[in-house]
Amino acid sequence: MRLPARLALCFGETVITSTERLVDTNGVQLHVTEAGDRGAPVVVLAHGFPELAYSWRHQIQVLADAGYHVLAPNQRGYGRSSAPEDVEAYNIVELTGDIAGLLDDAGAEKAVIVGHDFGAVVAWNMPLLHPDRVAAVVGMSVPPVPRPPAPPVQIWKQIFGDNFFYILHFQEPGVADAELGEDPAFTMQLVFADTGTALAGPDARPAEPPPLPDWMTKEELDHYITEFSRTGFTGALNWYRNFDRNWELTENTPAATITAPSLLIAGTADPFFAFIPRDRVSDVVTGEYREVLIDGAGHWIQQERAEDVNKLLLEFLAGLELK
Repeated sequence: MRLPARLALCFGETVITSTERLVDTNGVQLHVTEAGDRGAPVVVLAHGFPELAYSWRHQIQVLADAGYHVLAPNQRGYGRSSAPEDVEAYNIVELTGDIAGLLDDAGAEKAVIVGHDFGAVVAWNMPLLHPDRVAAVVGMSVPPVPRPPAPPVQIWKQIFGDNFFYILHFQEPGVADAELGEDPAFTMQLVFADTGTALAGPDARPAEPPPLPDWMTKEELDHYITEFSRTGFTGALNWYRNFDRNWELTENTPAATITAPSLLIAGTADPFFAFIPRDRVSDVVTGEYREVLIDGAGHWIQQERAEDVNKLLLEFLAGLELK
């Protein structure tokens, strides 16, 4: 189903010429922003939490102008895409299956998969679960990590005990959903303006959200507020409720390691990147791998440091042999 074309849409100083359509894939419908020519090398942009395809607004047209066919979906549970009720429907096999189905719809054998935050988890798992569909991988803010020795939630409970950890807080259906959804405008402004505080728990929630960072306008924030006010946060939170299930499902994967060329882009000021271990990247990545840290950049890197990210993406893509 093709929705009306969006010609010369302005997001601040960014102009995007694109179409939006609903794509049937893997038993769901994904609302996809699409730009560039069909038949050109495909680049899929997978957003994280709590983001939307809109988080790639500074990359979509740049990549299309460079000759790529760009697909930026609102992933399942987000925006106008399907939001299945079952928590189990948000496991990594289904999430990567959604991306594989997008490639089928685009008539593409392979694509470069670019992911940010939880979208990076999807991106890093694509070459393990669908190795024949991946030309290259770019992860942002989240590095590739090997499968842990035990279910992740079990490990985090041992590490944090009674101390607050946002992923553990997200596990109980309905709790964080209600907290985040009580005032979506407050939630989204706090998330983008002070990410660490936003995920430090309800007791850390300030009386007023801090001012927006200079890389986001009120109009851009309003786009997120409108969408999450309509959908709530349950679909997005259900991704976090599958960590242990994902651990079980990835015990044996079609590919043992990532052999496709890959790139990690992260910010040195990202409050979450610092606690994700990177010392065992070689356990999961055996292909060409490069890590680039952008000095002073925070978590929302493709929005905050768009020019730096775009330059790195174009350089990486230019070095690939894509058909």
